[in-house]
Amino acid sequence: MSLRKKKFVLVVTGPTASGKTAMAIALAKAFNTEIISADSRQLYREMSIGTAVPSTKELQQVPHHFIHCCSVGETFDVARYEKEVLLLLEELFQKHDIVVLSGGTGLYIDAVCRGLDVIPKVKPETREKVSDFYKQFGLKGLQNAVAEYDPEYFKTVDQQNPRRLQRALEVFEQTGLPFSFYHKKAPKKRDFEVVWTAIDRDKNELHSRINQRVEKMMAEGLLAEAKNLVAFRQFNALNTVGYKELFAYFDGKISLDEAVEQIKTNTRKYAKRQLTWLRKNKGYHWFKANELPKLIQYVETAMNP
Repeated sequence: MSLRKKKFVLVVTGPTASGKTAMAIALAKAFNTEIISADSRQLYREMSIGTAVPSTKELQQVPHHFIHCCSVGETFDVARYEKEVLLLLEELFQKHDIVVLSGGTGLYIDAVCRGLDVIPKVKPETREKVSDFYKQFGLKGLQNAVAEYDPEYFKTVDQQNPRRLQRALEVFEQTGLPFSFYHKKAPKKRDFEVVWTAIDRDKNELHSRINQRVEKMMAEGLLAEAKNLVAFRQFNALNTVGYKELFAYFDGKISLDEAVEQIKTNTRKYAKRQLTWLRKNKGYHWFKANELPKLIQYVETAMNP
């Protein structure tokens, strides 16, 4: 009886605006395969400009999956993503020996490649206690508490996302252990190999690209896109850089120029958190955005050692 041929998932990640989309498409073409998006916001069909969804031309070059596959009102969490991507991989591996998994949501990538950690269920009374704390002390209170009780997680969490901070506090309150403790379990066994690659950019170059991207988004109609989403702002999907700053502008709290500058600043902070997350995984091999031939050679060697 013949053994099943080894299959591979090629991870292509990096901080926002590093050039992942172009690199992923070039690699998918080189290996005649398809791309699974690992971006937790490109899932939503109402969010295109602000999430830097690949252009129509780019999407036509290579088959893409998990882009614009649900609505902002739907619940699409990392557990659902892990389950659905693993099912899709089974299908794609019937046709391909390697599939590209590309995006900047490190948690989604790790869920597919290593499995989700089992986080203890939180009792309703614990959730209510943390919710009351948030109501009393606000976002700053949550930030200070998580920074004190779980500094490791605080470095990588979206510090402007109250729900993520509350979740960490709920687990700590209930178990006495930091949220980061539950992210150190042994990886789950997968029936595919993972080739871990990431795009590296000089810090100044990356910041410049981020600023240019924000200006381009505004020119392409991000303001109008955000305005159409105001009615959905209570959904977690919209608690996202590029939208929440414009919501503050619509509320009259800041000027449009201030909103744009805040988007740039918060995107740079987000990129920094992405890098912190990625560098925890020593399995990544980092490549410059202009090193496609070198990256292809590395992948070929990984597949045929």
